Amino acid sequence: MKKLIKKLSVLVGIMVLTTNVVLADNDKPITVSQLPTAAQEILSREFSGNKVALAKMETGIFDKSYEVIFTNGDKIEFDKSGNWTEVSCRSSVVPSNLIPSQISSYVKTNYNGQSIVEIEKDSNEYEIKLSNGLEITFNKKYQVIDID
Repeated sequence: MKKLIKKLSVLVGIMVLTTNVVLADNDKPITVSQLPTAAQEILSREFSGNKVALAKMETGIFDKSYEVIFTNGDKIEFDKSGNWTEVSCRSSVVPSNLIPSQISSYVKTNYNGQSIVEIEKDSNEYEIKLSNGLEITFNKKYQVIDID
């Protein structure tokens, strides 16, 4: 009897885990007004001339994030609080107000004439992509830790 109960509890655990994984990738189209306030402010300040093609909320097992895709192909991603986490510009450049000044200075000094077309940040580092395709990673102290 104990073996049967143990097997059943393992089976129930697997079913719960499988259900959570299936529900984890839950993308839902939303309106811009449903974005967190901080995200709405960034959009109106830095992307006011861009037309939104799609805004969506992505719900994972433990977190929530947002993505806005513009009709020109540019996109911006936000965390659950509305702080940007990634900006990708296909037809323009990343707005200078979103780039830390230390990174801007480094690019201007070492890659003059190149523009930042992508930037991604997490708690430990920033990664940028230049218009020439070069990718540069900075640690949280804005020191270069990788060039690819």
